[in-house]
Amino acid sequence: MSAFTGSARDTASAPGEGGDLLAALLDGMDAALCALDAGGTVTHWNREAERILGWPAAEAVGRRGFDGWAARSADAEETLARLMGAMRTPGRQVHELALLRKDGGRVLVRSQSAGVRGADGRPAGVYCAFSEVHVQIDLERSIALSEALFDDAPWGVVLIDADLRPAVVNGYAAKAIGTGRTTLLGRPLGDVVAGGVEELEGALQHVLAEGGPPAPADLWVTLAAASGAGERRRCWRSGFVRLASPMTEEPVPLGVAWLFQDVTAERLAAREADRTRFRWSQLHRAGVAAAEYADPAEAVAVLLDFALAGFADHGLVDRVAGDRRLARAVASPAGAPDADGLGGGFPQRYGPEHPALQAWDRAGSVRVDAGRDAASWAADRHWPADTAHALCTALRSRGRTVGVLTFLRTAVRGGFDRQDALYAETVAARVAAALDAPPLG
Repeated sequence: MSAFTGSARDTASAPGEGGDLLAALLDGMDAALCALDAGGTVTHWNREAERILGWPAAEAVGRRGFDGWAARSADAEETLARLMGAMRTPGRQVHELALLRKDGGRVLVRSQSAGVRGADGRPAGVYCAFSEVHVQIDLERSIALSEALFDDAPWGVVLIDADLRPAVVNGYAAKAIGTGRTTLLGRPLGDVVAGGVEELEGALQHVLAEGGPPAPADLWVTLAAASGAGERRRCWRSGFVRLASPMTEEPVPLGVAWLFQDVTAERLAAREADRTRFRWSQLHRAGVAAAEYADPAEAVAVLLDFALAGFADHGLVDRVAGDRRLARAVASPAGAPDADGLGGGFPQRYGPEHPALQAWDRAGSVRVDAGRDAASWAADRHWPADTAHALCTALRSRGRTVGVLTFLRTAVRGGFDRQDALYAETVAARVAAALDAPPLG
């Protein structure tokens, strides 16, 4: 008895559960399947083959070759020969075949055929799985797109499963996060994201429940760096796509495709530009307002009030009051707690290593930050108790130091950086000019 006996429909009527199972398997396949015996007669023909070509199994099974029904007469012998050649060739053979539908239309299919041997080891026939070429091309495009995204894409791609754990990570994403592609797999996001993980997981949960947002969004995260290198603050421009299985009647979320680009440099540059514009606008407004005051102290107070906006919490101006002695001239904001600093023109009780005196000696700027015990650190320097960061810069006018300008920040703000020092020095130049203005008349 041949290895190929009966059609999918014939098998369905065969006695025993084995025949029923085989028929169900053949008819349930997504690909079209036909089989031919060693003489080229069709023995099997499933439902997908019927859907593509329109020929039912009852009309297909038992025919020799495709002449007169599934292929034009001019092509039929060549088509059959190419398929039957798989009996003599190891492995699978891939061909593109022009076949005929029952309604007379032509359809181009891509086939994979392989030989089958009987129990005695001799060639018994071939089976051929085929699909429409455009369907195959769509599949290949999808596979090629996936491979390209995970190999050479200029943005990060991470597939997150329904448990919010990375399942696939491409090279860009691994580099941006600072770890290997396989290191992240199956791990909670909190293992690598020290700050901002709640926002990231919240976005993923929303996508799983409701679908992706209409536009990309910026996510600021802090990455936990390895080997004590410190944490890194990054901004990722992120888009999300919910993945659902196409194999079920109701969409079942498989996870989320998270695509992102590291835009930290661009966002920091934009933030710096905004900050610079605001600060120079403040200086312009301060200069216009201070010009209306005849009293130098009042003009300095106005300059200091404008300079503090968005920059620091306290501002102090100390004038030179003798050899390495400074006396408080202006404090802003007015009425704010001033620790045990002395007003009224009395010299301040600054120690020899006080940052204000260091700035005087250097004729420049000094930046300092509190240690673990900020309260005692601030009290020792006669600053408000909540001070955590300080920037002192010398007030220079007409070739000499006339005082020291101090800006103070609480722990809520970050420490002063180089750009802050440049701004403070610009403010100091205006304060020094107002403080050292020659008397009118």
